[in-house]
Amino acid sequence: MEVFLLLLVVFSLSFAVYPIQSTTGSHTDVHIVYLGHNNGLSPSLTSRSHLQLLSRVFTKPDEARQAILYSYSCGFSGFAALLNSTQACTLSETEGVISVFRSRTLELHTTRSWDFMGLNLHMQMEQSSQMHLKFGDDVIVGVLDTGVWPESESFRDDPHYGPIPSSWRGTCVKGDSFDPATACNRKLIGARYYLAGIESELGPLNTSDGAEYRSPRDRVGHGTHTASTAVGSVVPNASYFGLGRGAARGGAPMARLAVYKVCWYKDLTGRCSDADILAAFDDALCDGVHVVSASLGSSPPLMPLFATSTEIGAFHAMQRGVVTVFSAGNDGPDASMVQNVSPWGLTVAASTIDRRFPTVITLGNNASIVGESFLVKDMKKRLVESSSVFTDGTCAFEQLINRTAASGKIVLCFATMGMVSSEGAALAVYAGNGDGVIFADTISRKASQDNFWPTVHVDLHQGTQILYYIRASRKATVHISPSKTVVGKTPAPTVAHFSSRGPSSITPNILKPDVTAPGVNILAAWPPKSSPTVLPLDKRSTNWNFDSGTSMSCPHVSGIAALIKSVHPTWSPAAVKSALMTTAYMYDDTSDVMLAGGTLKAADAFDVGAGHVDPLRALDPGLVYDAGARDHVLFLCSLGYTAVQIRQMVLPGSSLDTSCPGGGAPHAADLNYPAIVLPDLSAPVTVKRTVTNVGANRGAVYRSAVVSPQGTRAEVWPPELAFSPYHGDKASYYVSVTPAKPSRGRFDFGEIVWSDGFHRVRTPLVVRVTNLPDDGVRAAATGDHGSHGATDYLQAAA
Repeated sequence: MEVFLLLLVVFSLSFAVYPIQSTTGSHTDVHIVYLGHNNGLSPSLTSRSHLQLLSRVFTKPDEARQAILYSYSCGFSGFAALLNSTQACTLSETEGVISVFRSRTLELHTTRSWDFMGLNLHMQMEQSSQMHLKFGDDVIVGVLDTGVWPESESFRDDPHYGPIPSSWRGTCVKGDSFDPATACNRKLIGARYYLAGIESELGPLNTSDGAEYRSPRDRVGHGTHTASTAVGSVVPNASYFGLGRGAARGGAPMARLAVYKVCWYKDLTGRCSDADILAAFDDALCDGVHVVSASLGSSPPLMPLFATSTEIGAFHAMQRGVVTVFSAGNDGPDASMVQNVSPWGLTVAASTIDRRFPTVITLGNNASIVGESFLVKDMKKRLVESSSVFTDGTCAFEQLINRTAASGKIVLCFATMGMVSSEGAALAVYAGNGDGVIFADTISRKASQDNFWPTVHVDLHQGTQILYYIRASRKATVHISPSKTVVGKTPAPTVAHFSSRGPSSITPNILKPDVTAPGVNILAAWPPKSSPTVLPLDKRSTNWNFDSGTSMSCPHVSGIAALIKSVHPTWSPAAVKSALMTTAYMYDDTSDVMLAGGTLKAADAFDVGAGHVDPLRALDPGLVYDAGARDHVLFLCSLGYTAVQIRQMVLPGSSLDTSCPGGGAPHAADLNYPAIVLPDLSAPVTVKRTVTNVGANRGAVYRSAVVSPQGTRAEVWPPELAFSPYHGDKASYYVSVTPAKPSRGRFDFGEIVWSDGFHRVRTPLVVRVTNLPDDGVRAAATGDHGSHGATDYLQAAA
């Protein structure tokens, strides 16, 4: 029985180490020999010294070469090898060896993202109350996406489910290959689809031969994937062609699912109409959903908040107590590309988890490099550089020399030559009859990604070494081993390079994104009739698929929101958002964003919002920043809407004041938001915030700690908030921010933290000091407030 680990190293600019499983004889185990730094030696010399050291415990040099698995030879020095206990002991006593230790066997879980965030399946099942597995019961999550594959195990009926919640007023509609009698159950309780808008704009859908379904059935796969990520039932032994094997489940596995198909398969992607989206929002609110998950949006320039279906739908959902969770968009890493920026929606960025898929590349000279891929078969092929297949070296179809130029070969392609994508390179090599691609990209963009044609991802350093080998060889060859799964040996989280960043381009006073959650290589349910890549050339079939994007991080937060609503059913959407934001954690990440000039910057609030979500802490946040109807009335006043217009947008209430205060429009920063952003600070400003004590201790005392953004002085008054059963559970405080030195145009970041000794309530404080003349027109200070968003556009451009 094959039971031991092989250790592999993933070479990157930081050269991190990842263990993976493999085979060997029962008398040996994988050991790591750690030697410290590499004394400034080149990787090749360091690797040679490793072989020399290892040869001391073998009788023949070839045995040492066969035993060594990987040489760690850049950022630090060491190696992994198959050793018996005597050999390991001998090496541990050798001069220069710091330590020798046996590699561990790792426990893998398919939806690793939930374990990574602390919702451990085994912990849940062992608890007598099965607390987390019960969370989400009677909460209905509406997913606006590409539909659902109802036969997936993630949406099966379960005897543990009670009756459908009495608040549910929706339905399952009949359509092509979708019979409500067999498709819907106590898990999948609702399914609708919307076609009028998309067909009016793009013409009739192609439904021939299963190209699309005029029903809630999912053709693209995206909707099935997001729905199972949010609320999928527990499914053991799930995997993607054997990779990432484990138990799959959503964040709220007992929650009910209602599907609203608003996006359709068109031009190899999902297309959505505003008209259809707004119809779905309308139905969802009437159907009785508690959470709306919408992994869709539109790239900047953004329309005013009430000129887009998503923001309108979310505004009315907020008024009905329904939480709306959006994806931030995939237009990163440039600034101000974030989408779905309304304060009543919850916007989610994407980050990584601690799981990788290392893939061993062995060159013909026996040098080994570890890339990342989803390969399941062994490959031994000729290896060529792109210039021998494409006229200018750009791996693009139009540059292909001829249709057999890559026949029987694996082609090394660089993203930096012609700025091609890995998908484009794979298609181009396929067109040239090639067998696969080694794709080199920058360290911040390199990631394992499944293409329909075999593709191994490496960084530019690794790609350059491979290129040198090819040019030094008369007939270069390569052996690519099947990919492995490694968990827990990767620094995480880091914000994904594609994740759209803030500040908001129309409401810069509102921090966006709000939080970040796992969104890279997330494994979830998939329609078997759709290939993993949805390309017609891809003939593979799978029930599970990896996908990346803020579309994947969005349903993670939707699932957590369902957990919170099941525990705190009366909490408003603002309170739920606050719980997620104030308990999120910031992380030191200097590997995500490459700036001009080749420097790296650490993640900040415009990358990750308030930070990475922490589901367990969000269930008990201590304090929340709530926002009622009047709060949003004042925010609408700040956008320039009149009392008459606001009265038409806000649900009528007997005592609700929909008037705008005299003496000028209120400031958007005064909205009771769980973050404070001052994008144009030229003079001292005071901002008010009100918190509500939702902790078990009704007499709690919270004390503040302030970190002022660079170039400012921030003070909080009062510095202490005392609550009691007699004086209420609300308290207000004021934040005064003063420029400490002249500046113009740079955002700096601080925080306000309230703590009672148990809870830690963190509020991001983001400031841009603009107290130097800019020799131009300061558009941010002027503008027609009646333009409903034009002022915010000018502020963002200032």
